[in-house]
Amino acid sequence: MAFQQGLSGLNAAAKALDVISNNVANGSTVGYKLAGAQFGDVFAAALNGAAAGVQIGIGTSMSQVSQQFTQGNITPTNNPLDVAINGDGFFIVQSPDATVTNYSRNGQFDIDANGFIVNASGYKLMGFLPGGGSTTASAIQLSASNSSLTGAPAATTAMNIGINLDSRNTTPTLTPFDYTNTSTYNSSTASTAYDSLGNPHAVTMYFVRSASAPSLAGASSRWDVYTSIDNGAPSATPGNMEFSSAGSLIGTSAVGTYTFNSSFPVTTGATTPLAFTLNMAGSTQYGSTFNVTSQTQDGYAPGTLSGITISKDGIVQGRYSNGQTTDIATIALATFASPNGLLSVGSNFWAESAESGAAQLGAPGIGKRGLLQAGAVEESNVDLTAELVNMITQQRNYQANAQSIKTQDQVMQTLVNLR
Repeated sequence: MAFQQGLSGLNAAAKALDVISNNVANGSTVGYKLAGAQFGDVFAAALNGAAAGVQIGIGTSMSQVSQQFTQGNITPTNNPLDVAINGDGFFIVQSPDATVTNYSRNGQFDIDANGFIVNASGYKLMGFLPGGGSTTASAIQLSASNSSLTGAPAATTAMNIGINLDSRNTTPTLTPFDYTNTSTYNSSTASTAYDSLGNPHAVTMYFVRSASAPSLAGASSRWDVYTSIDNGAPSATPGNMEFSSAGSLIGTSAVGTYTFNSSFPVTTGATTPLAFTLNMAGSTQYGSTFNVTSQTQDGYAPGTLSGITISKDGIVQGRYSNGQTTDIATIALATFASPNGLLSVGSNFWAESAESGAAQLGAPGIGKRGLLQAGAVEESNVDLTAELVNMITQQRNYQANAQSIKTQDQVMQTLVNLR
């Protein structure tokens, strides 16, 4: 009797419709992967000596629901912490109590009250600290408020200033040099240096066309340089800069040396004295107005975390209010020998299983792991048009199996009505 075959067909069509309906329902779910129902035919155990050519199947059964881990479209968002994987791999997320580890393609992240990078379920994103290795044992929950990322200040150790001194200037007639009297020097400029506590100090340089003859070979003119801090009195002994007749800097104390060693006492509680190297390389003496052509220094004030950026290589970088940046961590990606062996556990999560193999962790772009795109998410890879067509097909399959049961019922009715 064909009741069993028809009933198994009804069940198969119903399960296929369930899978299709789940795909349609998740058509807009970020990171969702298309599922497909796979079926196998069923035969009764053959008796000894039965001819293979006369076996009649007794229906169908579901073999598995297989997910298709093809790439979904990547769509930009307005959240810099949204991340899309372009290629293979899964984000690693851990429950708040660190007892459950799951895997996801949904890169919608934010920062919680404790500074951890989390998804909508509160699961924390996993990664590696800079220089901490990239193994399962070294993976940690990523935090934007790591205690080592305090935006600490840095003292100035080097200052680089390029200037042009006006070759038309003459030695001031009023002597000696007095930093409070502009008639005793030709030009001045100021920069900022930071002590070990991040306190800013105004460093002022005064340039005086010297009446003394140059001391360096090849030099044709000399300038005395006085340096002060926080509008205080400069040191009594000036440095000097000597230039060739072509206007290029020959040296500050020896040929080819363009630096002064500056040292000033500070009373802010920071390390004293504040000592740094003042490099004047690139300075010139041309017949044009005094001008500062370049000015940099390596110190900075303390700062607070003002934002986070994520590179394509998964590097999470903190931006601070003092203009500095710090690498916080690297997002970890997991790959599996058989992604189809992963267990779907809901909330856009998969769990490792014996069929999937153990997770292999690493940084994005390493091995077969894909690269990341920040400020974007990976859409579901469901093709709604194809799923609606599949739905029609399974509807017809259901109707056809119902018709086979109806036909068998009519045959049975005919037999019952025999006299």
